[in-house]
Amino acid sequence: MKKRIFLIVLDSFGVGELPDAADFGDVGSNTLGALQATGKLDCPNLEKLGLFNIENCARGKYAPVSAPLADFGRMSEASRGKDTTTGHWEIAGLISKKPLPTYPEGFPEDVVAEFEKRAGVGILCNKPYSGTEVIKDYGEEHLKTGKLIVYTSADSVFQIAAHESIVSLKELYHYCEIAREMLVGEHGVGRVIARPFGGEYPFKRLAGRHDYSLLPPADTMLDILKARGYATISVGKINDIFASRGVSESTPTANNTEGMDVTLEIADRDFCGLCFVNLVDFDMVYGHRNDIEGYTNAINEFDRRLGELLAKIEDDDMLIITADHGCDPSTPSTDHSREYVPLLILDGADYNAGKACGKDLGTIPLFTYVSERVLDNFK
Repeated sequence: MKKRIFLIVLDSFGVGELPDAADFGDVGSNTLGALQATGKLDCPNLEKLGLFNIENCARGKYAPVSAPLADFGRMSEASRGKDTTTGHWEIAGLISKKPLPTYPEGFPEDVVAEFEKRAGVGILCNKPYSGTEVIKDYGEEHLKTGKLIVYTSADSVFQIAAHESIVSLKELYHYCEIAREMLVGEHGVGRVIARPFGGEYPFKRLAGRHDYSLLPPADTMLDILKARGYATISVGKINDIFASRGVSESTPTANNTEGMDVTLEIADRDFCGLCFVNLVDFDMVYGHRNDIEGYTNAINEFDRRLGELLAKIEDDDMLIITADHGCDPSTPSTDHSREYVPLLILDGADYNAGKACGKDLGTIPLFTYVSERVLDNFK
C-alpha cells in the first residue's frame, strides 16, 4: 500500500476529440495539439513521465520516450457531459448518465422571476457569456441600477457577478446560496458561481470566486476514504466541486501558482491518504479566453513546478496526473471540449530507484479508473 497519493487535475488539459465529439459540437478539438502547434511547449518532466507516449499525443518534435517513468494512457468520459462537475465526479467514481441542465438561451422566465423574488433584487443579462466580456458589457448598468449580472455558459452553471462597491463578498455569497437552494431537480445546475469584480471600466475580476456545487447523488471516492479513516485533502476548488462532502481538510487557492505552493507544502507533511488538487488556470484564465500562448506558458510553468514535486516524492507515494475535460484554445468556441484526458501514474519507489518501467494503459473507457486505483490502494 502507498501511504500518500497525490492526484492532480490539470483542469481542461484534453488530448484529442472523443468519438462522440460531434454530439457536443467539438469535432477536431485537441487541447494538447493546439499547444504543440505553437512550437513553444516545453515540458520535459511530463515528457519523461510518458505524456507523448499516450496514443495520438506524439507529433513533430514531441516524441515518445523510450523508457517512460510512469504508467501512461488516456481516458474516455462515460458521463454525458464535458463540464467540471461531471468530470470530477466521474474521476471520483460517479458516472452521470443524464447530463446536467444547460441554458443556451438563458434561464427560463419562471426561474429568473423566482430568483428575483427570493433575492429581492433584479438581474441583468441572463445569457451565455464570457466572464470577462459580461462585466465589460453589463458592468456600468450594474453600477447604475444595482441589479445583479446573471449569466451562464455551455456548462451547467448559474453565475452571479457583482462589483465590490455595490455588493459585498458576503452579500454575493448570500445571493449564491439563495440560487443554490432554489436550483434543484429539473433546474439542478452543476454549480452556482460567485464572480466578484472591481475597478473601473472595463473592470477586472477579483479573488473571491466561490463555487456552490450540486451535492453528489451518491458516495464518491472521498466519502469512502474519509469513512475508512484516511486523510482527504482538497487543494483548489475540489472542496467546492464536491460540496465539502468527504473532505477532511481544504485549502482554496486563487491560481495555479498558489495551488502548487500548497501542494508542495503538503508533500513535506506526514499523512496517510489522498491529496486531491485542481489547477484551474488552464481552463479559467487561458482555455476559455482562447489564449493559446498563455495556456502553453502555463503548462510549461506547471512542468517546472512538477519537477519540484518529483523531488519530494517518497517511496510510499503515488502521483496521478489527469484532467477533467478539454478546452481547446484554438477553436472558435470558448467553451469546454469533449476530449480524451491524459493519465500518468507514477510509483514513488520505482521513481526513486531509477526504474523506467512505465506501462501503456491504452485507452481506458471510464474516468472511474482513477478512483478504482485509489480505493484499491487504501483498502
